[in-house]
Order: sequence, then C-alpha cells, then structure tokens
Amino acid sequence: MLGPSQKTGEPLSDYVRRILDARVYDVAIQTPLDPMVRLSQRLGASVLLKREDLQPVFSFKIRGAYNRIAKLSDVAKAAGVICASAGNHAQGVALSAKRMGIKAVIVMPVTTPAIKVEAVRYWGGEVVLHGDTFDEAHIHARAIESERGMTFVHPYDDGDVIAGQGTIGVEILHQHPDPIEAVFVPIGGGGLAAGIASYVKFLRPETKVIGVEPVDAASMKAAITAGERVILDRVGLFADGVAVRQAGEETFRVCRELLDDIILANTDAMCAAIKDIFEDVRVLTEPAGALSLAGLKAYAEANPKRTGALIAISSGANMNFDRLRHVAERAEVGEAREILLAVTIPETPGSYRRFVEILGSRTVTEFNYRFTGGSEAHVFVGLQLADAAREKSELITRLKNTGYGVIDISADETAALHIRHMVGGRAPELDNEVLLRCEFPERPGALLRFLNGVGSDWNITLFHYRNHGADYGRVLVGMQVPPGDRPKLDSRLAVLGYPYEDETANDAYRLFLRGTASRQ
Repeated sequence: MLGPSQKTGEPLSDYVRRILDARVYDVAIQTPLDPMVRLSQRLGASVLLKREDLQPVFSFKIRGAYNRIAKLSDVAKAAGVICASAGNHAQGVALSAKRMGIKAVIVMPVTTPAIKVEAVRYWGGEVVLHGDTFDEAHIHARAIESERGMTFVHPYDDGDVIAGQGTIGVEILHQHPDPIEAVFVPIGGGGLAAGIASYVKFLRPETKVIGVEPVDAASMKAAITAGERVILDRVGLFADGVAVRQAGEETFRVCRELLDDIILANTDAMCAAIKDIFEDVRVLTEPAGALSLAGLKAYAEANPKRTGALIAISSGANMNFDRLRHVAERAEVGEAREILLAVTIPETPGSYRRFVEILGSRTVTEFNYRFTGGSEAHVFVGLQLADAAREKSELITRLKNTGYGVIDISADETAALHIRHMVGGRAPELDNEVLLRCEFPERPGALLRFLNGVGSDWNITLFHYRNHGADYGRVLVGMQVPPGDRPKLDSRLAVLGYPYEDETANDAYRLFLRGTASRQ
C-alpha cells in the first residue's frame, strides 16, 4: 500500500456495505468487460476494458450522482440539488434529478464548450454560467446552495458518491472470477478510485488497484507523497475530466490506505491509448477516459511477469469532435511509432538526396524546411517507425556519424503543438524576443484581455493558436522585451493569471523560427 490511513472518517470496511447497498441501477447499466484483443497480443497480456463509456451519459459519473440523490430525504429532494461541473458530473446530476422528478441547478464556467452545456440542458438541468474557472463556478454554486436551501452534490468527496462509483468494482469481480493482476483507475478527485479500491481490496486483497493521473494534474500522488492534501499551482487541461488541483479529503484518506501505486501518464500516452481503444472496440473515448489504459500499458512494459488479467476503466466518452485532430497528431508519438527530429545538414546541392537516403524506406510523416541562406539547413522531420526504441537510436547515430547535427524533439510540447506548423518563418535579426507558451480560456475577449494585461510596452513578434476542442486554447506568443523590462513583464503576467511557460531557450524554436541554435 502507499501509506497508512489517517485516523478520521468511517472504517474502510463500511464502504463495502454502502457499495452493496448503493442504488445505481434505476438509471445506470451494468457495463461489459470487453477484451482488447489487439492490445493483448501486442503486450503479451490479457487486457480487459470496463466500458463505462456506455452509460446513458457516456460516463461512470451517473452512478455516484444518482446514489447520492437517491439517499436524500423527501424534504431535501423537494428543495432540489445543485452542483458545479463543466463535464460528466453535471450530466450525471441532471439525468439523476430528472429521473427522480426534482429540480437540478448546474453551475458551469462560461468557458464550458457548448456541447457540454447543451447536454446538461437536454437532461433537464438548469444551467447557470458563471466565471472563467471551475473554482469560480464552485464558489457561485455554494452561494446558490445557501440562498435556495438546495443540496450540493459533490463530484467525488462524498461517501454516497464514492459508494456509487464502487459498484463498478462489484461488477468487475463478478464478470472476471479468474485471477486479476491489477485494476487501473483514473484519478481526478479520487471518488472512482476510492470506491473501486474499497470493494476490490476487501474481497481480493491480492489484486492490485493502481491509480493513474496525468503528469500535469497529479494531485493525489502529490498528496500521498506529502502525507497531506496539497493544492497544485496549476493543472494541465488536456484531460479535463481529471484536472483537479486538490484531491478530496475523504478520497485521500481511502486512496492513501488502499491504492498499491499511482502511475503518471503524459498527453502523448493518453492519445495513444485513445487510439488503442478505438482500434479494439471502435469507440472514441475522451482523454480522461483513456487515462487508465495509458497507465496499464506503462505497467505492462515495466512488469513482464504477470499472474492475471490487467483491467482498465474506460471512464467516459464525452469527446469534443474538434479535439480529434490533436489526438491523431499525438497518438503516434505516444505509442512510440513516430519520432520528431531537428536535423542540421549542409546547405549544398545534393544534401537532401543524401539525407533522404539515410532515412531509407521509413515512412515520412512530416518534412518541413525553408531556405534562408547561410551554410546550414535545418529540417524538421517526422518519421513513423515500427520499433521506435531501437530504430531511433540507430538512425540518430547514423545521422551524427554522417556529420549532421540532430536533436530529438519527440517529447517537446512546444515543437509538437506549435513549431511543426510554423517552420519557415525565421527572424535571426530580431533582438530581445521572449517566447511564451500560454493557455487562454476559450471565450470571446481572451486575447484582448491578454494584450490589455501585458500592456503596449512591447512589440508582439509571433503568435500561433490552434483550437483543440478543449476549455482552454494553447497559444505561442513572442514579444520583444529588453532584459531590463523582464521583471515588469513577469509582474503583469502574474496579475493576468494565464498559465504560461517560458520557451525562449527551446531548441526547436531557435532552430526553426530564429535560426540561431548551435548544432548538437
């Protein structure tokens, strides 16, 4: 186990009773446990997928929401329920309330994509749009709760919600009586992991229950490492369904006691897992829905000796269609089937021919170059490889032995998100350019707010934005900022509050947009 539990809350064994007593099947279905034949063959393991994407709201959230609302007194039901959510929990609460004939108010950030807002309205929920962030929506929901005397339905930090999610564990053990090596569960606030672990570890303590979090939103792992709940400064938003800055109080207590481990997965690994699920069962999951499978794959590669099945929870399929382009771009890298290289070759006749000859019969997925003069040419190249771990090393060695400079930028977020689409616009003569990778809320006026926030003291020299169907857009912006002005810029960015990373020293940027990086 990860560590001793805190001496608070009810005995963990009581959750088994609450799970068995949970009311979920008035509205939820028992979802299948599907074999992933292709992935099983590839990993040499029995991989099974628990299909919570097949629930009426395409997510497991309906279980906990309905169980919580079903346990309310008649007086509380008459007053109605309220929650703050930008996604699956909102739909679960709205549908549950509709089935029980009670009022539901759902407070959602103004930045919530229209598809999610309309889904809540479809299920009969009253939508209140407030604030740019979940935290602002949550505060407003709590205020309405007090004003109207409604019951707040927490998305994860509630015993009845945890028990409702725990019914997935009951189904898994009934559906697969044979040995199970490990069950992999996505973690946002921790309600799903706490519920499943409570049941599985009670009945089959030898079965591992492993949480999986995004590497940029690992609030539960941070809490367990620190021995107390912590608030992350920021969280990544690609897997918005698990983008939680602080683990729940009760869920932390349970997960700290019962989870065997927590695995972290990056964006590319989630995209690869989305592709794996599509190839095996022909469904498109949301990033959070594929998170547990990304963790399962990492575990399988690190633990070749196994004694049972590996089970992942497909927790949801509320995928924005606009996001598919981004997923497709990143899946090959996440599966280690595509590599991205920045290669420096002589700017002389015949160089490209020799370079392509070294690439051989490998599939080229991207090839970007623009002449800028000088004695060197910088090429941004993407290659699809059958065995990336082996072939990449061999190819890079051969390129270097030929005298070419090579930088592996496969894991470079800025290169993958922005620079690959901008190759050719070098500005080596530009002085004092600062490059920032920012997240803008997807709402009208976000860019204007940024420009007003930083002021008009510095010239905007570069701007690249792509919509990925998420609540936040990813933006690359360049500005001419003299060194003495940098503290002033940092101060204004802090007041503005948009998350950002300084990418001025990024190799891909300096090679393809500045033309000033030295050969590696």
